[in-house]
Amino acid sequence: MKTLSKMKTKLIAPLLLLFLVSCAPYKNIPKISSMSDLKYDYQVKYANLSDNIKLAYIDEGKGSETIIMIHGLGSYLPAWKKNIGELSKYYRVIAVDLPGYGKSSKAPHSGKMSFYAGIIAELIQKLELGPVNLAGHSMGGQISMVLALEKPELVKRLILVDPAGFEYFHAGQKNWFKEVMTPNLVRLTPVDAIETNLASNFFRMPDDARFMIEDRIAMRDAADFEAYCLAVARSVYGMVDEPVLDKLSAIKMPTLIFFGENDMLIPNRYLNPGFTVKIAEAGAKLIEGSKLVMVPKCGHFMMFEKSDVFNTETRKFIN
Repeated sequence: MKTLSKMKTKLIAPLLLLFLVSCAPYKNIPKISSMSDLKYDYQVKYANLSDNIKLAYIDEGKGSETIIMIHGLGSYLPAWKKNIGELSKYYRVIAVDLPGYGKSSKAPHSGKMSFYAGIIAELIQKLELGPVNLAGHSMGGQISMVLALEKPELVKRLILVDPAGFEYFHAGQKNWFKEVMTPNLVRLTPVDAIETNLASNFFRMPDDARFMIEDRIAMRDAADFEAYCLAVARSVYGMVDEPVLDKLSAIKMPTLIFFGENDMLIPNRYLNPGFTVKIAEAGAKLIEGSKLVMVPKCGHFMMFEKSDVFNTETRKFIN
């Protein structure tokens, strides 16, 4: 009987350990002292801009066409990692960390879309790029549209990926966002919620996207994390305070729009329940001559989850 008991213990112990590890897969993430310690796959450069802003960016590839990639809310430039490598074979590809995010400086700012658009405009001019192709994901899409409206001479083409800005919010909904989305809400998000929130960006979260969860958890120990939390909250205020929906008809440059058919973030499932395709088609219709690509079995992080579709369609569009 004792021998049988020992055998059971030997069999059960490894299974129990496996169960515990699978329930807590993010316990051994290395701590970072600053968000500048985050690991990127490409060499990071810095542009010193006005108001002492130090903008982190990567600059890969060469070609007559330049693509500037702008990440979304709470994100960073590695969100484009599955696009940078492929597209830099044909074009010059620049991906940025917006101020307050990633490796860029963290001084408090307004979070307005016009502020971010001004930053991209200043980078274009500093690098002497001329008209560029702007690729924006989610909030980055709204920033791209603002820049296209304010300084159309700097934008050759627009590539919008599940863009914010196509959805209408009335005054009460805007106030709700401002009351709910606080720096403390971002700062105190527990690990399980971080995992759930990021997973909700995908139809089926691929294993190679889990670095986003690990990095977001690691950020909590960084000295500049609270500044990041403030930037995220103010970015939400900036999106609702500077809508572009009623200005889309003024966008005249060629525009390519991607939406995942299973995007769970647009439209907002709490405030405007409905189907993504309706929002996508209504917005695309307002931009004269735009091309809309609806991607099946795909969520909000379309350029990552279906990178082959994004890369192929983007090449066709630019060429």
